[in-house]
Amino acid sequence: MKNPRLHTLMEEWLLEATIDDMQEKMERGELTSHDLVLMYQARIAAFDKTINSVLELNPDALHIAAALDVEREQTGPKSPLHGIPVLVKDNIDTGDKMHTSAGSLALKTSIAEKDSFVAYKLREAGAVILGKTNMTEWANFMANGMKSGYSSRGGQVENPYGPGKFDVGGSSSGSGASIAANLAAAAIGTETDGSILSPASQNSLVGIKPTVGLVSRKGIIPIAHTQDTAGPMARTVKDAVYLLEAIFGQDSQDPATMVSLPEFNHNDLFDKKALNGIKIAVVQEEYIGKWTKEQERIFQKAVEKLKELGAEMMEAVIPAAKAKWGYNVLSYEFKADLNAYLNSLTPTIPIRTLADVIAYNDEHEQKTLKYGQEVLLESEATSGELTETEYLEELEFNLYMAREQGIDYALKEYGADVVLFPMAGSTIASKAGYPSVTVPTDYTEEGEPVGITFTGTAFNEPLLIRLAYAYEQATKVRRSPDLRINASKKIHTTP
Repeated sequence: MKNPRLHTLMEEWLLEATIDDMQEKMERGELTSHDLVLMYQARIAAFDKTINSVLELNPDALHIAAALDVEREQTGPKSPLHGIPVLVKDNIDTGDKMHTSAGSLALKTSIAEKDSFVAYKLREAGAVILGKTNMTEWANFMANGMKSGYSSRGGQVENPYGPGKFDVGGSSSGSGASIAANLAAAAIGTETDGSILSPASQNSLVGIKPTVGLVSRKGIIPIAHTQDTAGPMARTVKDAVYLLEAIFGQDSQDPATMVSLPEFNHNDLFDKKALNGIKIAVVQEEYIGKWTKEQERIFQKAVEKLKELGAEMMEAVIPAAKAKWGYNVLSYEFKADLNAYLNSLTPTIPIRTLADVIAYNDEHEQKTLKYGQEVLLESEATSGELTETEYLEELEFNLYMAREQGIDYALKEYGADVVLFPMAGSTIASKAGYPSVTVPTDYTEEGEPVGITFTGTAFNEPLLIRLAYAYEQATKVRRSPDLRINASKKIHTTP
């Protein structure tokens, strides 16, 4: 960086700066949004060759930031996100010059005609959409055995805590790795099952997977309408909340959002003593035999810390933990939902159906089919009309088991306020459409991040946030990855 003032700020201050820190400096006139964009672009240039997390940058970001700086001077900030650079996952439409491809070469030229509801709300709050993040292709609904973070368009995302060594988590891999590496203030990911929670846990971040219906799905490349949602990923609970407050709300084009929504009261959300007297049902049965002794030790240490902070911990056994989950619901809904999305694209994009995607991949198999496309083929074999008995029966089973025999069962049977899962426990909550918050809890001896996940019933985000904040403030385990060491290894992967 040639500007000495910005170079000093970047080295001494930006590394773990919070959104509040940035706003304070901008309010005092010590920093501008334009400066922030330049600083993050410099970090991306310096370090992203190692982790490959940012797929493309917004060519208008500096102009947008400059305009927001003027607006701040004239009328004041719109929200805590005013002038803050954020990244969004490559399956979220932005009505600008950037592409939206879900990591697929089949959609490499697709530019959305208008913002998704999420992008619109970010801009409304004054955020600067800095760029798009790489991701597991088609949100990891393309092939069996596909590595987390791989896409034919973007290549392999690496975990900044151990490139080539630790799993980066998926499918919001680039969103997780980029924010862990301090390449933007925060990011938006999407989740169907674990795609926010997993990369948040793997990259020592806070990830909020909202209740399905809290955040509009309009303008997001889908997997399954009964489970899809977008949500924030950030280095702190408070930063994640700022993003969530900006993007949630009713959208007449998404019927799932047209219900009663929770109120976010700042005075209640950020309480360091919120865990005192809380009853937590610990669900770990489904993980026994699946984790290492070190992971088990870390989780038990977290449980003891929660007790120390005043929470009443009770080991819960729930019927859903023994359920044999299939993915027929995803297979059936993917074809119907993706075809609807593709059909809405500008006529210049020749890919109009899932069948077109499959045909494109077959024609360019050397570049597109590193892991095959078995999952896409299975989905294409369905009718796309959602009338099959297999689909309807599994959907009913999922909802009943995940809710009445899962999360709600644990809360009622044990008199608990919330459920605690090890690491990025996500499947039961994803099937239920219920919210979860992952927060960093420790690192293995080798330095791999580990998180824990608080889960509740529908639209119980405020309580989950309060507990995650109290735990975060009491532990403060997050530390930055050493990017200089990792950069020297030159592990960057191209497609």
